[in-house]
Parts: sequence; C-alpha cells; structure tokens
Amino acid sequence: MDFRKVFDGIPEKFDRWRPRYCEELFADLIGYAKLGPGKSVLEIGPGTGQATEPILKTGCDYLAIELGEHLAAYAKNRFQTYDNFQIVNADFETYDLERDRFDLVVSAAAIQWIPEEIGFPKVYDILRSGGTLAMMLTRTDYKTPDEGLFAQIQAVYDQYFRPETAYTCSLQYGNAVNHGFVDFECREYYKARVYDADGYVSLIGTHADHITLREPYRSKFFEGVREAILSRGDRITLNDTIVLYLARKP
Repeated sequence: MDFRKVFDGIPEKFDRWRPRYCEELFADLIGYAKLGPGKSVLEIGPGTGQATEPILKTGCDYLAIELGEHLAAYAKNRFQTYDNFQIVNADFETYDLERDRFDLVVSAAAIQWIPEEIGFPKVYDILRSGGTLAMMLTRTDYKTPDEGLFAQIQAVYDQYFRPETAYTCSLQYGNAVNHGFVDFECREYYKARVYDADGYVSLIGTHADHITLREPYRSKFFEGVREAILSRGDRITLNDTIVLYLARKP
C-alpha cells in the first residue's frame, strides 16, 4: 500500500477531523519568510488545505502539489476565490519544477512521506538563495492527563489493532543541514483538544494506519475505543505540541 494516497479516499472526513495549526505558528512563519505580494510559495502535499489559507492571505504567488486526486479537487474548490492560488495534481518527487523559483517551500505533515535523499535536495534546488524551508507537524500526548483512560484504550489496541499495513514513515528533520540548509531551528507551540467518544473515534479514523484496519478487527477496535471513553465521562483531552522546523538556503 502507498500510504501517500491513503487519505485521498476520505477528503471530507479528513478536512473535518484533522487538527489545525495555531495562529502563532503562522505569524512566526509569515514573518520569518517575509511573505507578501511578489513572493513565491510552494506547498508540498496540502491535503484539503488546513495550512494553506493563512499563506494565501499574504498575497503571495502560491502553488501546491498534491498527489491525491480527490484531495487536490477538494482544495481547488475550497480556494477557488483566491486569484493567487494554483494547485497541481502530481507527485512532488517526479514533477518538474524550475530551479531557484520559490522563496518558501512549506510542508504541513507531508514531507515525511518523501525519502530524505529525494525531498531535501529537490527543495534546496527549487528555493531561491535565502529562501526558507518550513516543516510543521503536531505531536500529541495521548497518555496524560488521564492515564487510566489511556490504559483502557491501549488495551483495546493490544487486542484489536491489526492494520493491514504497518506505519513506518519517519523523517529526521534536522538532517536538512546535511543537504546544504543552514540556520536550522525548531519552534514549539502548545494547545489542547477535547473530544467526546464519537468525535475521537472519527479523529483516529483519519490516521493512516487506522484507515487500513479490516474486519473482524475494525468494528471491535473502534467500538472498544468508544466504550472506553464513554466509561470515563465521554470526554478525552489531548495535549498537543505543534512543531515548526525552519531552515534557510544560503
């Protein structure tokens, strides 16, 4: 299974339930990259565009490359009123882009799907001198503040979580410096999300490896998680660390 395409079958659900980034992150990113009219931005894998609009609103010349056909169509419809918006349904790894073209290349939880030896050098080539590489993602603490609930949910995972394909995707973001980038830094932001049982089940149903669950495990897994949350007051709190990695092309 190509995990890069696993979300393409659920664009509406993906857009509704995936967590958003925070305003502070976008303010930092826009200031750091000095975005505005006359600047050129490429977003790798925008999905349905959860991280797109704050960038569009700067008036920059924006291009997105999205592998998923349905995700690309969703984003195109969503941002059709922006004259500075353009999206291409293509594979970033193989799509032909001009060298020294962009002032910012941004990835919101997408670049980790691309092998490091392909992704970082290609981004470096298409950035102008002084251009910015920005990579953002959300890391979630599922264990606290309710460790008892975490233990109950973990027991459900132990019994029923049998994904069709294991999720093994990872990227060492700091390795950007091994491919010519300088001034690598990490900024973190914090927020909490609260869900009821049904909302949380919908959320985890958008996780890559959870999408691949099949019967007889799928129904038992999601129902087990739902019952665990109901037994603890129908409430689960997730503490997020939103991470922004920044680097420059000299």
